[in-house]
Amino acid sequence: MPRKGTLTNRNRRTFRFDSIVAWGLALLAATSVACGGDGTQVRFLSIATGGTGGVYYPYGGALARVLTNALPGVQVTAEVTGASVDNLKLMQQGRADLAFTLADTLVEAVAGTGPFAETGVVEARTIAVLYTNYTHLVVRQDSGIASVADLRGRVVSTGAPGSGTELIADRLLDAAGLDPRRDITRHALGATESTGALKDGKVDAFFWSGGLPTPAIQDLAATPGLTMALVPQADLLPALEAKYGPGLYRAVSLPANAYLGTVTDTAVIGVSNILVVAAALDDDLVEALTRALFDAKADLMAAHPEARHLVRPTGPDTAPVRFHVGALRYYQSKGWR
Repeated sequence: MPRKGTLTNRNRRTFRFDSIVAWGLALLAATSVACGGDGTQVRFLSIATGGTGGVYYPYGGALARVLTNALPGVQVTAEVTGASVDNLKLMQQGRADLAFTLADTLVEAVAGTGPFAETGVVEARTIAVLYTNYTHLVVRQDSGIASVADLRGRVVSTGAPGSGTELIADRLLDAAGLDPRRDITRHALGATESTGALKDGKVDAFFWSGGLPTPAIQDLAATPGLTMALVPQADLLPALEAKYGPGLYRAVSLPANAYLGTVTDTAVIGVSNILVVAAALDDDLVEALTRALFDAKADLMAAHPEARHLVRPTGPDTAPVRFHVGALRYYQSKGWR
């Protein structure tokens, strides 16, 4: 497997071509309008989601459909991406209007630190806090891995490049006293690729930060002849809080009934998922987007059960990054929660 961050000559050509095409399409969406049958202008918006094996993509796809149906003259599409870090960089580049992201990644983005130190501050604003991501550390039951510290010397997938999983995996490894670059043999795979690698014996463990249930892990749990296990990490919360402050992470219980074959709850690290919007997006449009989001909760729940956690916030201090003015208008009109 090529070293993370390297591209073959063929991949470089593909990457450049894909980048040019994607950028051109984004510019077309941002600068051109289409006309409906009655001559009305259509505005195109893009939602940056995640990989197909996680929760962001089905949730985002459903959201794109309901927003398109609810907002006259607006066409919304959901895009497959590397998830949180990539999503916010796409927003920074003007290639995404809305994005799913983890709270810890969002805090780094608006400060221009961590994965955003080279690219700078991302002008993102909160629309809604969606649900809690559960940090999965998945192994075979007979692996002998019972804690994050036990990953020393093992082959581990730390999540797709540009994902929130990768960020929290590195932080957990560090909190457990491991160097994320030296003390493990590192692979950068998404949820679907990670489950395949565990099945094939190519990795000993993988991290995944996602909602419940995550489809790729559901499929893994149902694999004949393979018994998976989930490794607890909530014991590392004090170390995370000491380094990153209180409130960003919390201890949550991943219930035994989330996946086939698990018989006990697992104490893991939880972090909030946030739906964000580009700060420059029009206030009236964002207010309409926020209203449509909550009006369509039942439709979103039909696409993924995590949408049941969508509730109006109690006040403006309930998100790690400030709300967009348009979202504030909607919440204030409803008296917050």
